[in-house]
Amino acid sequence: MKIRPLHDRVVIRRKEEETTTASGIVLPGSAAEKPNQGEVVAVGQGRVLNNGELQAVSVKEGDTVLFGPYASNTVKIDGEELLIMSESEIYAVLES
Repeated sequence: MKIRPLHDRVVIRRKEEETTTASGIVLPGSAAEKPNQGEVVAVGQGRVLNNGELQAVSVKEGDTVLFGPYASNTVKIDGEELLIMSESEIYAVLES
């Protein structure tokens, strides 16, 4: 199933959780901290400004982004957990 977010919302696939610490300790799923970065899966058309113009979203599909720990709504589509958030909740785009 495809998803198309509305306005300035972005759909993100969270990066895999780290299950082992740097010192080699294996963490159970409930103790592992959720990562605050992910890959952009889908992007809305943009935000409608007061004058009626459309301001395009500045991220694109495939970008790896950083976001806050409480910055999204979680949805499950075809068994996959995805995040939906406003573009303003994204802190940065990671570039290689």
